[in-house]
Amino acid sequence: MVNAIAMLEAKSNNATVETSISTDQPCDPSAAISLDREPRNAPYGVYTKAEKWTLVGMVAVAGLFSPLPANIYFPAIPTLAAVFNRSIEDINLTVTIYLAMQACSPMLWGPLSDRYGRRPLFLICLLILVGSCVGLALCPTSAFWLLLLLRAVQSGGCASMIALGAGLIGDIATGDERGGFFGWFNLGPMLAPCIGPALGGILSEHLGWRSIFWFLTVFSAACFAMILFFLPETMRGLVGNGSLSPGGLLWMPLTPIIGHKRVLSAQNTAREKKPSSKPTNTNPFRLLIYPDIILTLTYTGIVYAVNYTITSTISSSYTATYPYLSETLIGICYLSTGVGMVLGSTITGKLLDQDYARMKRRHYGTITTDTVDDSSTIDESKFPIEHARLRMIPVLLVVFVASVVGWGWSIQAEANISVPLVLQVILGYTSISILNATMTLMIDIIKQQSSGVIACTNLVRCALAAILVSLIDKATQAIGYGWTYTILGCLCSLLLVCIYIEIRMGPKWRISRDKSNAIIGG
Repeated sequence: MVNAIAMLEAKSNNATVETSISTDQPCDPSAAISLDREPRNAPYGVYTKAEKWTLVGMVAVAGLFSPLPANIYFPAIPTLAAVFNRSIEDINLTVTIYLAMQACSPMLWGPLSDRYGRRPLFLICLLILVGSCVGLALCPTSAFWLLLLLRAVQSGGCASMIALGAGLIGDIATGDERGGFFGWFNLGPMLAPCIGPALGGILSEHLGWRSIFWFLTVFSAACFAMILFFLPETMRGLVGNGSLSPGGLLWMPLTPIIGHKRVLSAQNTAREKKPSSKPTNTNPFRLLIYPDIILTLTYTGIVYAVNYTITSTISSSYTATYPYLSETLIGICYLSTGVGMVLGSTITGKLLDQDYARMKRRHYGTITTDTVDDSSTIDESKFPIEHARLRMIPVLLVVFVASVVGWGWSIQAEANISVPLVLQVILGYTSISILNATMTLMIDIIKQQSSGVIACTNLVRCALAAILVSLIDKATQAIGYGWTYTILGCLCSLLLVCIYIEIRMGPKWRISRDKSNAIIGG
Protein backbone atom coordinates (compact mmCIF):
# COMPACT_ATOMS: atom_id res chain seq x y z
CA MET A 1 0.00 0.00 0.00
CA VAL A 2 2.78 2.45 0.99
CA ASN A 3 4.77 1.59 -2.15
CA ALA A 4 1.73 2.14 -4.34
CA ILE A 5 1.12 5.59 -2.89
CA ALA A 6 4.78 6.50 -3.33
CA MET A 7 4.66 5.47 -7.01
CA LEU A 8 1.53 7.59 -7.57
CA GLU A 9 3.08 10.62 -5.91
CA ALA A 10 6.27 10.17 -7.92
CA LYS A 11 4.34 10.57 -11.19
CA SER A 12 3.34 14.15 -10.48
CA ASN A 13 3.35 16.36 -7.44
CA ASN A 14 0.38 18.31 -8.77
CA ALA A 15 -1.72 15.38 -9.96
CA THR A 16 -4.95 14.46 -8.24
CA VAL A 17 -4.96 10.85 -7.17
CA GLU A 18 -8.20 9.04 -7.87
CA THR A 19 -9.05 5.73 -6.26
CA SER A 20 -9.70 2.88 -8.66
CA ILE A 21 -12.63 0.83 -7.49
CA SER A 22 -13.05 -2.80 -8.34
CA THR A 23 -16.38 -4.53 -8.83
CA ASP A 24 -15.06 -8.07 -8.57
CA GLN A 25 -16.68 -8.82 -5.23
CA PRO A 26 -19.73 -7.48 -3.36
CA CYS A 27 -19.47 -5.72 -0.02
CA ASP A 28 -19.43 -8.07 2.98
CA PRO A 29 -20.92 -6.40 6.08
CA SER A 30 -19.16 -8.84 8.42
CA ALA A 31 -15.72 -7.83 7.24
CA ALA A 32 -13.75 -4.90 8.58
CA ILE A 33 -13.47 -1.89 6.33
CA SER A 34 -10.31 -1.12 4.42
CA LEU A 35 -8.69 2.21 5.18
CA ASP A 36 -8.49 2.83 1.42
CA ARG A 37 -12.24 3.37 1.28
CA GLU A 38 -11.98 6.70 3.07
CA PRO A 39 -10.03 9.71 1.84
CA ARG A 40 -6.71 10.06 3.58
CA ASN A 41 -7.68 13.34 5.25
CA ALA A 42 -11.34 12.49 5.78
CA PRO A 43 -13.02 13.93 8.88
CA TYR A 44 -13.58 11.58 11.80
CA GLY A 45 -17.32 11.64 11.19
CA VAL A 46 -19.73 13.11 8.64
CA TYR A 47 -22.40 13.92 11.21
CA THR A 48 -22.94 17.45 12.46
CA LYS A 49 -22.91 18.20 16.17
CA ALA A 50 -26.71 18.33 16.25
CA GLU A 51 -26.95 15.00 14.43
CA LYS A 52 -24.55 13.39 16.88
CA TRP A 53 -26.64 14.58 19.80
CA THR A 54 -29.73 13.19 18.07
CA LEU A 55 -28.08 9.79 17.63
CA VAL A 56 -26.97 9.74 21.26
CA GLY A 57 -30.48 10.74 22.33
CA MET A 58 -32.00 7.83 20.41
CA VAL A 59 -29.69 5.25 21.96
CA ALA A 60 -30.20 6.86 25.40
CA VAL A 61 -33.92 6.12 25.05
CA ALA A 62 -33.06 2.56 24.06
CA GLY A 63 -30.70 2.41 27.04
CA LEU A 64 -33.66 2.90 29.36
CA PHE A 65 -34.71 -0.66 28.57
CA SER A 66 -31.66 -2.26 30.13
CA PRO A 67 -32.66 -1.58 33.79
CA LEU A 68 -36.26 -0.38 33.42
CA PRO A 69 -37.98 -3.81 33.13
CA ALA A 70 -36.20 -4.86 36.33
CA ASN A 71 -37.05 -1.80 38.42
CA ILE A 72 -40.58 -1.17 37.21
CA TYR A 73 -41.32 -4.75 38.26
CA PHE A 74 -40.37 -4.37 41.96
CA PRO A 75 -43.63 -2.88 43.30
CA ALA A 76 -45.66 -5.72 41.78
CA ILE A 77 -43.74 -8.52 43.56
CA PRO A 78 -46.23 -8.87 46.48
CA THR A 79 -49.14 -8.90 44.04
CA LEU A 80 -47.47 -11.50 41.85
CA ALA A 81 -46.81 -13.69 44.88
CA ALA A 82 -50.55 -13.64 45.64
CA VAL A 83 -51.88 -14.21 42.11
CA PHE A 84 -49.35 -16.95 41.29
CA ASN A 85 -49.88 -18.50 44.73
CA ARG A 86 -46.14 -18.45 45.44
CA SER A 87 -43.96 -17.16 48.23
CA ILE A 88 -42.03 -13.89 47.99
CA GLU A 89 -38.83 -15.94 47.85
CA ASP A 90 -40.14 -17.78 44.79
CA ILE A 91 -41.06 -14.54 43.03
CA ASN A 92 -37.61 -13.17 43.87
CA LEU A 93 -36.22 -15.92 41.65
CA THR A 94 -37.52 -13.92 38.71
CA VAL A 95 -35.35 -11.01 39.88
CA THR A 96 -32.32 -13.27 40.27
CA ILE A 97 -32.80 -14.74 36.80
CA TYR A 98 -33.18 -11.28 35.33
CA LEU A 99 -29.93 -10.07 36.93
CA ALA A 100 -28.07 -13.19 35.79
CA MET A 101 -29.15 -12.70 32.18
CA GLN A 102 -28.49 -8.97 32.43
CA ALA A 103 -24.90 -9.75 33.34
CA CYS A 104 -24.31 -12.43 30.72
CA SER A 105 -26.25 -11.54 27.58
CA PRO A 106 -24.23 -8.41 26.63
CA MET A 107 -21.18 -10.67 26.36
CA LEU A 108 -22.94 -12.16 23.32
CA TRP A 109 -24.73 -9.19 21.76
CA GLY A 110 -21.96 -6.63 22.34
CA PRO A 111 -19.24 -8.52 20.42
CA LEU A 112 -21.72 -9.34 17.65
CA SER A 113 -22.39 -5.63 17.21
CA ASP A 114 -18.62 -5.02 16.96
CA ARG A 115 -18.62 -7.45 14.04
CA TYR A 116 -21.96 -7.05 12.26
CA GLY A 117 -23.02 -3.53 13.19
CA ARG A 118 -25.03 -1.65 15.80
CA ARG A 119 -28.34 -1.20 14.00
CA PRO A 120 -29.16 -4.90 13.34
CA LEU A 121 -28.45 -5.82 16.95
CA PHE A 122 -30.59 -2.96 18.26
CA LEU A 123 -33.49 -4.20 16.13
CA ILE A 124 -33.06 -7.83 17.12
CA CYS A 125 -32.80 -7.10 20.84
CA LEU A 126 -35.81 -4.76 20.82
CA LEU A 127 -37.86 -7.31 18.90
CA ILE A 128 -37.04 -9.94 21.55
CA LEU A 129 -38.02 -7.45 24.26
CA VAL A 130 -41.37 -6.66 22.62
CA GLY A 131 -42.22 -10.35 22.21
CA SER A 132 -41.29 -11.23 25.81
CA CYS A 133 -43.30 -8.31 27.21
CA VAL A 134 -46.39 -9.47 25.32
CA GLY A 135 -45.83 -12.97 26.67
CA LEU A 136 -45.50 -11.69 30.25
CA ALA A 137 -48.63 -9.58 29.93
CA LEU A 138 -50.57 -12.67 28.81
CA CYS A 139 -48.84 -15.19 31.10
CA PRO A 140 -51.37 -17.46 32.88
CA THR A 141 -51.09 -17.43 36.68
CA SER A 142 -50.95 -21.22 36.71
CA ALA A 143 -47.66 -21.29 34.76
CA PHE A 144 -44.97 -19.99 37.12
CA TRP A 145 -42.29 -21.70 35.03
CA LEU A 146 -43.35 -19.56 32.07
CA LEU A 147 -42.97 -16.39 34.14
CA LEU A 148 -39.39 -17.41 34.96
CA LEU A 149 -38.61 -18.24 31.34
CA LEU A 150 -40.07 -15.04 29.93
CA ARG A 151 -38.23 -12.89 32.47
CA ALA A 152 -34.98 -14.51 31.35
CA VAL A 153 -35.85 -13.87 27.69
CA GLN A 154 -36.86 -10.30 28.49
CA SER A 155 -33.54 -9.61 30.17
CA GLY A 156 -31.64 -11.32 27.36
CA GLY A 157 -33.23 -8.95 24.88
CA CYS A 158 -32.93 -5.64 26.70
CA ALA A 159 -29.77 -5.92 28.80
CA SER A 160 -27.43 -5.19 25.90
CA MET A 161 -28.74 -1.71 25.13
CA ILE A 162 -25.99 -0.06 27.17
CA ALA A 163 -23.22 -1.93 25.35
CA LEU A 164 -24.76 -1.21 21.95
CA GLY A 165 -25.23 2.48 22.74
CA ALA A 166 -21.67 2.78 24.01
CA GLY A 167 -20.48 1.23 20.76
CA LEU A 168 -22.35 3.85 18.75
CA ILE A 169 -20.77 6.68 20.76
CA GLY A 170 -17.35 5.18 20.14
CA ASP A 171 -18.15 5.18 16.42
CA ILE A 172 -19.23 8.79 16.01
CA ALA A 173 -17.35 10.76 18.70
CA THR A 174 -13.76 11.91 18.95
CA GLY A 175 -12.00 11.85 22.30
CA ASP A 176 -12.86 15.51 22.83
CA GLU A 177 -16.58 14.75 22.61
CA ARG A 178 -17.01 11.38 24.31
CA GLY A 179 -17.31 12.66 27.86
CA GLY A 180 -20.30 14.86 27.10
CA PHE A 181 -21.97 12.22 24.95
CA PHE A 182 -21.56 9.54 27.59
CA GLY A 183 -23.02 11.89 30.18
CA TRP A 184 -26.14 12.32 28.05
CA PHE A 185 -26.33 8.65 27.12
CA ASN A 186 -26.02 7.38 30.71
CA LEU A 187 -29.06 9.39 31.74
CA GLY A 188 -31.27 6.72 30.20
CA PRO A 189 -29.81 3.63 31.90
CA MET A 190 -29.20 5.37 35.22
CA LEU A 191 -32.56 7.15 35.55
CA ALA A 192 -34.55 3.97 35.08
CA PRO A 193 -33.89 2.65 38.63
CA CYS A 194 -35.20 5.98 39.96
CA ILE A 195 -38.38 6.39 37.92
CA GLY A 196 -39.14 2.70 37.41
CA PRO A 197 -40.43 1.84 40.90
CA ALA A 198 -42.68 4.91 41.06
CA LEU A 199 -44.12 4.18 37.63
CA GLY A 200 -44.54 0.48 38.36
CA GLY A 201 -46.33 1.19 41.63
CA ILE A 202 -48.83 3.52 39.97
CA LEU A 203 -49.54 1.08 37.13
CA SER A 204 -49.87 -1.95 39.39
CA GLU A 205 -52.08 -0.17 41.92
CA HIS A 206 -54.52 1.39 39.46
CA LEU A 207 -54.44 -0.88 36.38
CA GLY A 208 -53.18 -4.23 37.67
CA TRP A 209 -49.83 -5.99 37.39
CA ARG A 210 -50.31 -6.92 33.71
CA SER A 211 -50.43 -3.22 32.80
CA ILE A 212 -46.72 -3.01 33.66
CA PHE A 213 -45.86 -5.37 30.81
CA TRP A 214 -48.35 -3.80 28.41
CA PHE A 215 -46.70 -0.45 29.08
CA LEU A 216 -43.28 -1.96 28.38
CA THR A 217 -44.68 -3.53 25.19
CA VAL A 218 -45.93 -0.23 23.82
CA PHE A 219 -42.84 1.71 24.90
CA SER A 220 -40.37 -0.82 23.48
CA ALA A 221 -42.36 -1.14 20.25
CA ALA A 222 -42.19 2.65 19.81
CA CYS A 223 -38.43 2.53 20.38
CA PHE A 224 -38.14 -0.29 17.82
CA ALA A 225 -39.96 1.87 15.28
CA MET A 226 -37.69 4.83 16.03
CA ILE A 227 -34.56 2.71 15.44
CA LEU A 228 -36.05 1.10 12.33
CA PHE A 229 -36.95 4.39 10.67
CA PHE A 230 -34.22 6.76 11.74
CA LEU A 231 -31.06 5.16 13.17
CA PRO A 232 -28.26 4.73 10.58
CA GLU A 233 -25.49 2.18 10.87
CA THR A 234 -22.45 3.74 12.53
CA MET A 235 -19.92 0.93 12.96
CA ARG A 236 -16.71 2.20 11.40
CA GLY A 237 -15.85 -1.25 10.09
CA LEU A 238 -18.93 -1.03 7.84
CA VAL A 239 -19.51 2.65 7.08
CA GLY A 240 -16.15 4.25 7.83
CA ASN A 241 -16.74 7.77 9.09
CA GLY A 242 -20.41 7.53 8.08
CA SER A 243 -19.89 8.46 4.44
CA LEU A 244 -20.20 4.88 3.15
CA SER A 245 -23.36 2.86 2.73
CA PRO A 246 -23.21 -0.83 3.75
CA GLY A 247 -26.33 -1.70 1.74
CA GLY A 248 -29.13 -3.97 2.92
CA LEU A 249 -32.31 -3.12 4.84
CA LEU A 250 -30.84 -4.18 8.17
CA TRP A 251 -28.16 -1.49 7.94
CA MET A 252 -30.16 1.28 6.26
CA PRO A 253 -32.84 3.39 8.02
CA LEU A 254 -36.23 3.42 6.32
CA THR A 255 -36.22 7.21 6.55
CA PRO A 256 -32.59 8.28 6.01
CA ILE A 257 -32.66 11.75 7.52
CA ILE A 258 -29.51 11.87 9.63
CA GLY A 259 -26.41 12.47 7.54
CA HIS A 260 -28.10 11.33 4.32
CA LYS A 261 -26.70 14.18 2.24
CA ARG A 262 -23.16 13.14 3.03
CA VAL A 263 -23.43 9.42 2.30
CA LEU A 264 -21.84 8.18 -0.91
CA SER A 265 -24.19 7.72 -3.82
CA ALA A 266 -25.62 4.27 -4.41
CA GLN A 267 -23.74 4.08 -7.68
CA ASN A 268 -20.35 4.55 -6.02
CA THR A 269 -21.28 2.27 -3.16
CA ALA A 270 -22.10 -0.57 -5.54
CA ARG A 271 -18.64 -0.33 -7.07
CA GLU A 272 -16.75 -0.44 -3.81
CA LYS A 273 -14.04 -3.04 -3.47
CA LYS A 274 -14.57 -5.75 -0.92
CA PRO A 275 -12.42 -4.98 2.13
CA SER A 276 -9.35 -7.14 2.30
CA SER A 277 -8.57 -6.77 5.99
CA LYS A 278 -9.71 -9.37 8.50
CA PRO A 279 -12.47 -8.70 11.03
CA THR A 280 -11.42 -7.61 14.50
CA ASN A 281 -11.21 -10.33 17.15
CA THR A 282 -14.48 -9.67 18.97
CA ASN A 283 -14.08 -12.11 21.87
CA PRO A 284 -14.73 -9.88 24.92
CA PHE A 285 -13.36 -12.37 27.45
CA ARG A 286 -9.82 -11.77 26.24
CA LEU A 287 -10.15 -8.18 27.45
CA LEU A 288 -10.28 -9.47 31.02
CA ILE A 289 -6.59 -10.42 30.93
CA TYR A 290 -5.39 -6.82 30.60
CA PRO A 291 -4.43 -5.20 33.93
CA ASP A 292 -5.69 -1.72 33.06
CA ILE A 293 -9.08 -3.12 32.02
CA ILE A 294 -9.28 -5.21 35.20
CA LEU A 295 -8.53 -2.20 37.40
CA THR A 296 -11.10 -0.05 35.60
CA LEU A 297 -13.75 -2.75 35.87
CA THR A 298 -12.97 -3.18 39.56
CA TYR A 299 -13.66 0.35 40.73
CA THR A 300 -16.48 0.85 38.22
CA GLY A 301 -18.21 -2.35 39.33
CA ILE A 302 -17.85 -1.75 43.08
CA VAL A 303 -19.09 1.85 42.94
CA TYR A 304 -22.06 0.80 40.79
CA ALA A 305 -22.88 -2.17 43.05
CA VAL A 306 -22.81 -0.10 46.25
CA ASN A 307 -24.99 2.62 44.72
CA TYR A 308 -27.40 0.02 43.29
CA THR A 309 -27.62 -1.62 46.70
CA ILE A 310 -28.69 1.68 48.28
CA THR A 311 -31.24 2.22 45.52
CA SER A 312 -32.67 -1.28 45.96
CA THR A 313 -33.06 -0.84 49.74
CA ILE A 314 -34.69 2.62 49.70
CA SER A 315 -38.17 1.11 49.75
CA SER A 316 -37.61 -1.30 52.65
CA SER A 317 -35.47 1.08 54.70
CA TYR A 318 -37.84 4.03 54.30
CA THR A 319 -40.85 1.86 55.13
CA ALA A 320 -39.25 0.83 58.43
CA THR A 321 -37.74 4.22 59.29
CA TYR A 322 -40.54 6.51 58.09
CA PRO A 323 -43.76 4.47 58.44
CA TYR A 324 -45.93 7.49 57.69
CA LEU A 325 -44.86 7.40 54.00
CA SER A 326 -47.29 5.91 51.51
CA GLU A 327 -46.18 3.70 48.64
CA THR A 328 -46.51 6.60 46.24
CA LEU A 329 -44.38 8.89 48.45
CA ILE A 330 -41.73 6.19 48.80
CA GLY A 331 -41.62 5.94 45.02
CA ILE A 332 -41.17 9.71 44.81
CA CYS A 333 -38.18 9.44 47.18
CA TYR A 334 -36.31 7.63 44.40
CA LEU A 335 -36.43 10.80 42.32
CA SER A 336 -33.83 12.53 44.50
CA THR A 337 -31.23 10.10 43.21
CA GLY A 338 -32.42 10.87 39.70
CA VAL A 339 -31.91 14.60 40.25
CA GLY A 340 -28.29 13.94 41.21
CA MET A 341 -27.78 11.77 38.14
CA VAL A 342 -29.15 14.43 35.81
CA LEU A 343 -26.79 17.00 37.31
CA GLY A 344 -23.86 14.58 37.24
CA SER A 345 -24.43 13.61 33.63
CA THR A 346 -24.66 17.13 32.32
CA ILE A 347 -21.96 18.80 34.42
CA THR A 348 -19.36 16.03 34.57
CA GLY A 349 -19.72 15.23 30.88
CA LYS A 350 -18.73 18.78 29.98
CA LEU A 351 -15.89 18.76 32.52
CA LEU A 352 -14.53 15.54 31.02
CA ASP A 353 -14.43 17.10 27.56
CA GLN A 354 -12.81 20.27 28.89
CA ASP A 355 -10.17 18.33 30.81
CA TYR A 356 -9.37 16.23 27.76
CA ALA A 357 -9.00 19.28 25.52
CA ARG A 358 -6.95 21.17 28.12
CA MET A 359 -4.49 18.30 28.60
CA LYS A 360 -4.21 17.81 24.85
CA ARG A 361 -3.29 21.46 24.39
CA ARG A 362 -0.76 21.17 27.19
CA HIS A 363 0.93 18.19 25.53
CA TYR A 364 0.61 19.03 21.83
CA GLY A 365 -0.14 22.72 21.56
CA THR A 366 -3.16 24.06 19.65
CA ILE A 367 -4.70 21.38 17.42
CA THR A 368 -8.06 20.94 15.79
CA THR A 369 -9.99 17.73 16.42
CA ASP A 370 -13.51 18.79 15.52
CA THR A 371 -13.23 17.26 12.07
CA VAL A 372 -10.14 15.09 12.34
CA ASP A 373 -9.66 11.86 14.23
CA ASP A 374 -7.26 12.10 17.17
CA SER A 375 -5.06 9.37 15.73
CA SER A 376 -4.62 11.22 12.46
CA THR A 377 -3.25 14.29 14.21
CA ILE A 378 -1.33 13.11 17.25
CA ASP A 379 0.49 10.08 18.57
CA GLU A 380 -2.01 8.79 21.14
CA SER A 381 0.56 6.48 22.69
CA LYS A 382 2.26 9.56 24.16
CA PHE A 383 -0.93 11.15 25.41
CA PRO A 384 -1.91 10.27 29.04
CA ILE A 385 -5.53 9.39 28.32
CA GLU A 386 -5.85 7.73 31.72
CA HIS A 387 -4.87 10.91 33.55
CA ALA A 388 -7.17 13.04 31.39
CA ARG A 389 -10.19 10.88 32.16
CA LEU A 390 -9.52 9.94 35.79
CA ARG A 391 -8.09 13.12 37.29
CA MET A 392 -11.47 14.06 38.81
CA ILE A 393 -12.30 10.57 40.09
CA PRO A 394 -10.38 10.65 43.43
CA VAL A 395 -12.33 13.70 44.63
CA LEU A 396 -15.63 12.24 43.43
CA LEU A 397 -14.85 8.93 45.12
CA VAL A 398 -14.10 10.58 48.48
CA VAL A 399 -17.42 12.45 48.33
CA PHE A 400 -19.20 9.22 47.29
CA VAL A 401 -17.70 7.32 50.25
CA ALA A 402 -18.74 10.03 52.71
CA SER A 403 -22.28 9.99 51.30
CA VAL A 404 -22.55 6.19 51.53
CA VAL A 405 -21.51 6.21 55.20
CA GLY A 406 -23.73 9.21 55.96
CA TRP A 407 -26.77 7.62 54.30
CA GLY A 408 -26.42 4.46 56.37
CA TRP A 409 -26.14 6.30 59.68
CA SER A 410 -28.97 8.70 58.81
CA ILE A 411 -31.30 5.75 58.30
CA GLN A 412 -30.16 4.03 61.50
CA ALA A 413 -30.48 7.24 63.53
CA GLU A 414 -33.91 7.93 61.99
CA ALA A 415 -32.80 11.42 61.02
CA ASN A 416 -35.11 13.89 59.35
CA ILE A 417 -36.06 12.50 55.95
CA SER A 418 -34.41 15.47 54.22
CA VAL A 419 -30.97 14.15 55.29
CA PRO A 420 -31.01 10.84 53.36
CA LEU A 421 -32.77 12.53 50.44
CA VAL A 422 -30.01 15.14 50.11
CA LEU A 423 -27.38 12.41 50.42
CA GLN A 424 -29.11 10.51 47.62
CA VAL A 425 -28.71 13.53 45.36
CA ILE A 426 -24.97 13.49 46.10
CA LEU A 427 -24.79 9.72 45.60
CA GLY A 428 -26.53 10.02 42.25
CA TYR A 429 -24.20 12.81 41.14
CA THR A 430 -20.95 11.13 42.14
CA SER A 431 -21.84 7.60 41.03
CA ILE A 432 -22.86 8.56 37.50
CA SER A 433 -19.90 10.92 37.21
CA ILE A 434 -17.51 8.08 38.03
CA LEU A 435 -19.32 5.78 35.63
CA ASN A 436 -19.18 8.36 32.82
CA ALA A 437 -15.44 8.82 33.26
CA THR A 438 -14.59 5.11 33.35
CA MET A 439 -16.83 4.16 30.42
CA THR A 440 -15.36 6.99 28.36
CA LEU A 441 -11.85 5.84 29.23
CA MET A 442 -12.54 2.26 28.18
CA ILE A 443 -13.86 3.38 24.81
CA ASP A 444 -10.75 5.53 24.41
CA ILE A 445 -8.35 2.65 24.98
CA ILE A 446 -10.33 -0.18 23.33
CA LYS A 447 -11.84 1.55 20.30
CA GLN A 448 -12.09 -1.55 18.11
CA GLN A 449 -14.26 -3.38 20.68
CA SER A 450 -16.27 -0.56 22.16
CA SER A 451 -19.42 -2.64 22.67
CA GLY A 452 -17.41 -5.62 23.90
CA VAL A 453 -15.58 -3.69 26.61
CA ILE A 454 -18.83 -2.12 27.87
CA ALA A 455 -20.33 -5.63 27.90
CA CYS A 456 -17.48 -6.61 30.24
CA THR A 457 -18.38 -3.63 32.41
CA ASN A 458 -21.99 -4.76 32.52
CA LEU A 459 -20.95 -8.30 33.42
CA VAL A 460 -18.81 -7.22 36.37
CA ARG A 461 -21.09 -4.55 37.79
CA CYS A 462 -24.29 -6.61 37.53
CA ALA A 463 -22.59 -9.63 39.10
CA LEU A 464 -21.28 -7.54 41.99
CA ALA A 465 -24.65 -5.82 42.40
CA ALA A 466 -26.45 -9.18 42.52
CA ILE A 467 -24.07 -10.41 45.25
CA LEU A 468 -24.42 -7.27 47.37
CA VAL A 469 -28.19 -7.10 47.01
CA SER A 470 -28.49 -10.73 48.12
CA LEU A 471 -26.42 -10.02 51.27
CA ILE A 472 -27.56 -6.53 52.26
CA ASP A 473 -30.69 -7.53 54.20
CA LYS A 474 -28.79 -10.01 56.37
CA ALA A 475 -26.04 -7.46 56.98
CA THR A 476 -28.39 -4.65 58.03
CA GLN A 477 -30.29 -6.98 60.32
CA ALA A 478 -27.09 -8.22 61.94
CA ILE A 479 -25.11 -5.00 62.44
CA GLY A 480 -27.49 -2.23 61.38
CA TYR A 481 -27.53 0.20 58.47
CA GLY A 482 -24.81 2.44 59.89
CA TRP A 483 -22.06 -0.15 60.23
CA THR A 484 -23.12 -1.98 57.04
CA TYR A 485 -22.66 1.09 54.89
CA THR A 486 -19.56 2.13 56.82
CA ILE A 487 -17.98 -1.16 55.76
CA LEU A 488 -19.09 -0.62 52.16
CA GLY A 489 -17.75 2.93 52.26
CA CYS A 490 -14.36 1.70 53.52
CA LEU A 491 -14.32 -0.87 50.71
CA CYS A 492 -14.92 1.91 48.18
CA SER A 493 -12.18 4.06 49.71
CA LEU A 494 -9.63 1.33 48.93
CA LEU A 495 -10.37 1.93 45.26
CA LEU A 496 -8.27 5.09 45.42
CA VAL A 497 -5.22 2.85 45.18
CA CYS A 498 -6.57 1.24 41.99
CA ILE A 499 -7.23 4.64 40.43
CA TYR A 500 -3.74 5.97 41.09
CA ILE A 501 -2.18 2.76 39.80
CA GLU A 502 -4.26 3.09 36.65
CA ILE A 503 -3.19 6.71 36.13
CA ARG A 504 0.49 5.86 36.59
CA MET A 505 0.77 2.45 34.91
CA GLY A 506 -2.14 2.59 32.47
CA PRO A 507 -0.22 4.26 29.59
CA LYS A 508 2.55 1.64 29.76
CA TRP A 509 0.08 -1.23 29.75
CA ARG A 510 -1.89 0.35 26.90
CA ILE A 511 1.20 0.86 24.73
CA SER A 512 2.34 -2.70 25.39
CA ARG A 513 -1.09 -4.08 24.46
CA ASP A 514 -1.28 -2.00 21.28
CA LYS A 515 2.16 -3.16 20.18
CA SER A 516 1.25 -6.78 20.87
CA ASN A 517 -2.00 -6.49 18.92
CA ALA A 518 -0.18 -4.78 16.04
CA ILE A 519 2.30 -7.66 15.84
CA ILE A 520 -0.49 -10.25 15.91
CA GLY A 521 -2.60 -8.34 13.40
CA GLY A 522 0.33 -7.55 11.14
